[in-house]
Amino acid sequence: MPNRKPRPEEAADQSEPQAAFRMHGDLLTTTLLAFLRNWNAYGYQLAQQLADAGLPAFDSGTVYRTLRQLEKTGLVSSFWDTSESGPARRMYSLTKAGDLFLSSWISVLGRYQAVLQRTLDGMAPAAAPDEDEPAPKRRAARR
Repeated sequence: MPNRKPRPEEAADQSEPQAAFRMHGDLLTTTLLAFLRNWNAYGYQLAQQLADAGLPAFDSGTVYRTLRQLEKTGLVSSFWDTSESGPARRMYSLTKAGDLFLSSWISVLGRYQAVLQRTLDGMAPAAAPDEDEPAPKRRAARR
């Protein structure tokens, strides 16, 4: 049988998780900004850092388009670095506006994580009911 990509229902049954989602949008934006918070970098370095971090699959072209969009909106700035041998390369850095945006997103993500955690905690299996306790009392205790 030739190699083929498993159907979604088949992938769910396999023990190895499949890369079912792609990193894009605000998650990619904030991750790039976070990397730039500590150091200036070339687009290639940022793409490599994303891969090294074990994040979901992404298209490197998307990284470059995102960086250009971030520059247009004033969240990053860039300059041509001619300090190394070879052709000039575009170096990206975080602006003050980018740092403010990133700080806001970190706050939002923290609140979102808390909501998810409370929701998941509420879905945790309830402890086994005390057999000596009447059923109506057990139900009321779970609310």
